[in-house]
Amino acid sequence: MQGFTLIEMMIVVAIIGILAAVAYPSYAEYVKRGNRSEGQALLSDIAAAQERYYSQNNRYITATGDIAKLNASTTSTTSKYTLAVSSVASDGGYTLTATPQFSDVDCGNLTLNALGARERTGTKKTRDECWR
Repeated sequence: MQGFTLIEMMIVVAIIGILAAVAYPSYAEYVKRGNRSEGQALLSDIAAAQERYYSQNNRYITATGDIAKLNASTTSTTSKYTLAVSSVASDGGYTLTATPQFSDVDCGNLTLNALGARERTGTKKTRDECWR
């Protein structure tokens, strides 16, 4: 007789389970990192628009409601991030905040200010890990 025994099938299932347990977290982190690049691109685009606006009007946009003056949107291309703009002391003129619309507790919100300082609100990863 030819075929597989129950033991052989259980070994194959166990091997597949181990491989999946190792591969899934890596895949999930890869997807989050790809999503973060969309938030970073949104912040960079708005920062460039802010500088163009400043060169023409000698001031920055510091209220989210005025983003339309930059001919820009408050959401990223695939709506994975929403944008807010504010002004706080010593930020150089404005602070842009990209809030993820997916679960990203490692990095949280990404921020960029007029001085080019990049930050994140999450605590599990360093700033450089979140901004790479």
